[in-house]
Amino acid sequence: MLNKKGKDLLLNRKEAAKYIGFSPGSLATWACTKRHDLKPRKIAGRAYYELAVLDKFLEGQLIG
Repeated sequence: MLNKKGKDLLLNRKEAAKYIGFSPGSLATWACTKRHDLKPRKIAGRAYYELAVLDKFLEGQLIG
């Protein structure tokens, strides 16, 4: 979801999970256990993830 000013691209949990290659259940578990701090935002009781945070997570997963 992108606001009209082009800020804060947000993905819901299902979209975020697909983007990073994990299941939505994994993201839910990580949010509870703080295993990976993906900083989900709660909006109307639903979790949304910033695309920039997901990109940083993916960069950290690369083995160089």
